Amino acid sequence: MKEVDARGLSCPMPLVMTKQALEDGTREVLVLADSGTAKANVVALLSDVGFDVAVEDTGVEYRITGKRE
Repeated sequence: MKEVDARGLSCPMPLVMTKQALEDGTREVLVLADSGTAKANVVALLSDVGFDVAVEDTGVEYRITGKRE
């Protein structure tokens, strides 16, 4: 599983970092984000490219997990 730590970053950086993490064909990614905008954009990106997405809101950050068969 690849991990992308996008906490503290403004869009579009969380999206750019997530796209880079997916370039090698990874099948599972965890993105850490701390803004609702970053969460929404990363979830949309992962869904658009065929990942099943789950989001955990810890109250401090979002833990966005994407898995693809």
